[in-house]
Amino acid sequence: MRAVVLRKYGGPEALLVEEVPDPVPGPGQVLIEVAAAGITFVETQLRADRGPRRVELPVILGNGVAGVVPGTGAQVVSTLGGSGGYAELAVADVDDLIPIPEGLSPRHAVALLADGRTAVGLMRAASPRPGEWVLVEAAAGGVGGLLVQLAAAAGARVVGAASSPAKRRLAEELGAEVAVDYTDPAWVDRVRAVAGELDVVFDGVGGDIGAAAQSLLRDGGRLSAYGMAGGPMTTPSPRVTAAPWPDADLRELAREALTAAAEGRLRPTIGLVLPLESAAEAHAAIEARTVTGKTLLLPGPR
Repeated sequence: MRAVVLRKYGGPEALLVEEVPDPVPGPGQVLIEVAAAGITFVETQLRADRGPRRVELPVILGNGVAGVVPGTGAQVVSTLGGSGGYAELAVADVDDLIPIPEGLSPRHAVALLADGRTAVGLMRAASPRPGEWVLVEAAAGGVGGLLVQLAAAAGARVVGAASSPAKRRLAEELGAEVAVDYTDPAWVDRVRAVAGELDVVFDGVGGDIGAAAQSLLRDGGRLSAYGMAGGPMTTPSPRVTAAPWPDADLRELAREALTAAAEGRLRPTIGLVLPLESAAEAHAAIEARTVTGKTLLLPGPR
């Protein structure tokens, strides 16, 4: 099969397409013919050896795929235990398989697998209420765009923070009442002028942006810190409340997101779709923050 193999840490150019042996399922596992594989920001960090963990080389990156189980015709989406997704074939544990609901495409299903369960879990933890002001950072990203929709559906008043005019327009289309440019030094003042003190902050950026966002919270406001795309993870200050991850099964959270999408209540944004041969281009685009929403790889027909 064809797969994107990382043999040495480095820039996007370190991702190379090779012919490799087909994976063989073990006990309690199945083979998936991959229709679409998701790419996460964390995978760009793992490739460069800057991630939260170190992968052993060589490795086929990719933790989420959607496709068909050979011989059954069943369309499924699944995590893979951390690797193996950037390929024509992947092996998944049977227990991790989630049937794709009728009416939902494999592309939309895999776009919702990791980001959807994350957004649903974060919403459960922070529980925005009707009328509360909520800030969503990276509001046009894979998780951020879903959080904007879910918070607005809960009746909250959403401020979406994003770095480009196109991303801010998308945040507003998804339900943000206000969209601000967090690369503008005056963005915090603008949020204060519109919303005053915030009730909830969804911080997927960290670093200086996360710290500035936390300063906007009222005393006792809820900080949901879940990412570090722009620097170290934000540490909650004593005057705010950290929103802990809910006690829920990840597959349950993913199923909830998939069901909401199949019923038209949640829409993932897919900003870039490329063939396996363009994995390096996909990683470069994510790192340059030029992608709006989710980035997918398509293996194509075998």
